Amino acid sequence: MKLITKELEKLFEKYPIGSQDGLAGKAKVIAKFFNPTGVGTWIITEGNKLENGDYEMFGYCHLGDDEMAELGYVMLSELENLKLPFGLKVERDLYMPKDCDLIQAMKTTGITPPSYMLEDYEKEQNNDNMDYDY
Repeated sequence: MKLITKELEKLFEKYPIGSQDGLAGKAKVIAKFFNPTGVGTWIITEGNKLENGDYEMFGYCHLGDDEMAELGYVMLSELENLKLPFGLKVERDLYMPKDCDLIQAMKTTGITPPSYMLEDYEKEQNNDNMDYDY
């Protein structure tokens, strides 16, 4: 499976690294990559194409341990070159909703969002849903 499509290339142009700073859980998800044989999920929110054709990507990297998962950087070439059992490769999630934010992506993947990110997200959600009487 090709991990980067023309559509993803356009999204990386729209969301270069740093473009969603400060949004945390509300950052728009561009892509989700995963290990089909076990742990390893990368939920990508930003990325830059490098001169050599590789991509530097930023997002939530979860390697099977909620306590050790973190926002960070990963290179496309690192994901493409991972050696998995049975000759399988890292795959792109074809069923991730297109207009999904980071918290929604974590929840649909079964990842527990970190408390610091979830608290801010829920506060904003509650403020967005408040009824005002005038």
